[in-house]
Amino acid sequence: MTPPNPIRTGKPSWLRRKLPSGPEYEKIRAMIGKGQLHTVCQEANCPNQFECFSARTATFLILGATCTRNCRFCNIDGGQPGPPDPDEPRRVADAAADMGLRYVVVTSVTRDDLEDGGAGHFAATIETLRATIPGVQVEVLIPDFQGDRSALETVLSARPDVLNHNTETVRRLYSEVRPQADYRRSLELLARVGEIAPAIPAKSGIMLGLGETEAEVRQTIADIHRTGCRMLTIGQYLQPTPRHLPVVDFIPPEEFDRWRRLALDIGFKKVASGPFVRSSYHAGEMFTGSEK
Repeated sequence: MTPPNPIRTGKPSWLRRKLPSGPEYEKIRAMIGKGQLHTVCQEANCPNQFECFSARTATFLILGATCTRNCRFCNIDGGQPGPPDPDEPRRVADAAADMGLRYVVVTSVTRDDLEDGGAGHFAATIETLRATIPGVQVEVLIPDFQGDRSALETVLSARPDVLNHNTETVRRLYSEVRPQADYRRSLELLARVGEIAPAIPAKSGIMLGLGETEAEVRQTIADIHRTGCRMLTIGQYLQPTPRHLPVVDFIPPEEFDRWRRLALDIGFKKVASGPFVRSSYHAGEMFTGSEK
């Protein structure tokens, strides 16, 4: 998996599929619009949004739709966001209840402008979901909070069922792909989950196709495992717009299967690996399913 020089153009056959649509898809899209909510499905231009909306699932994006960072792989707009909306947790919970969700994924833009990075807003959203939907399970996909341990403690104190933080790429590519993030800081966050709340499983995800080598992917998977994290997602990077980083390589499905087997052999308990896999794709099934 050495990075070739030419930029890849045109998607291979395994990345082409029909886009589901229909009444359920339109119904969910209308609910989200009515609640004045954001989803990472729409803001990040996720290739699975049609499928997920049609299946009555979505990943809620809190703290606005403007990020204080400018990662070169992400389609969410960067800039200066407005203040957090104190009514947003209620609207998320009401929408999740209307959608009939029993497993809710909540993520956010990165809010380096806030003292706690938005951790209190995460906690309020978790607590409001639990108060609104008895028995609901909640997974949160959080930013790194600039390494602030107390912010992580705030989120974990609300007892999410899964704490997800994406590593995204290999160490060498961080300066190009995530210039305002830090590889070691992300690994430290994952390790702290087990220190602070051992009963809450940590989860992480990486993208392939940005020019990483096979040895670098092996090292990254091993590094994530050493933090105590036991849930992993591996997906294909897709260029959202021409201003984002180009795809260096399209990874065939059999290679994703190989990475899944390697991660399981290392000791991960749950691994989702494939071209269309994203960190919150089929998240409920991954958490509750019995298969490895």
